[in-house]
Amino acid sequence: MVGLFGKIQFLPEQLTAPDLKRLELARALATNPKVLLLDEVIAGLISSEVTGLVELIKTIRSRGITILIVEHVMKAVMNLSDRILVLDNGRKIMEGTPEEVANDSQTIRAYLGKRYDTSN
Repeated sequence: MVGLFGKIQFLPEQLTAPDLKRLELARALATNPKVLLLDEVIAGLISSEVTGLVELIKTIRSRGITILIVEHVMKAVMNLSDRILVLDNGRKIMEGTPEEVANDSQTIRAYLGKRYDTSN
């Protein structure tokens, strides 16, 4: 399911960064979880690798596993999330759908700066 079958002969230290992330997911899935916590699983990947991992996470979710993801790569967050909780310095500043969060002035100011907030 994670796309590593063709690399079964490789040791972990011989795998690429994206493949190591897939291996981490495989290890977690081997426990047959109901909820899967992913912490920065997308970080450090190039755009094409992000796309592949996002699709894998969608497949995992489609199998009935709840995904809780901590992530800074907005492309992934926006494509994977039904609901988003936004933190700024450890304090919740927004919670809502991806569209609501993307249009929230407090979130925009916190992550992009005041000059990007068009609500004024």
